[in-house]
Amino acid sequence: MITALDHVQLAAPPGSEERLRAYYVDVLGMTELPKPPLLARRGGCWFKAGAVQLHLGIEEDFRAAKKAHPGLRVMGIDAYAARLEAHGAPVTWDSALPGHKRFYSQDPVGNRLEFLEPL
Repeated sequence: MITALDHVQLAAPPGSEERLRAYYVDVLGMTELPKPPLLARRGGCWFKAGAVQLHLGIEEDFRAAKKAHPGLRVMGIDAYAARLEAHGAPVTWDSALPGHKRFYSQDPVGNRLEFLEPL
């Protein structure tokens, strides 16, 4: 029986770790998690905010996820969108999901991210 979602993994190109850290820590406000030594050799980064974990794994033939994405629930979505825009991240509002306010953005390697707040 599945009891919880442990993490979501997104891909990233080789050598992008510093850009990922700058975005996920400084822009999104997440905390970097240390990777176990055997996994750290593969590169990439892991991040956490509350119970949410995002893992960014290095993929040699990387292609950004344009449709697939994690949906990240936030509080104070207008202020959060303004925070992303202040850091130069794109914010595209979408009103198609009833009962929610939401927008899409992209991380520095082009992965799609959804941010939403129930109304």
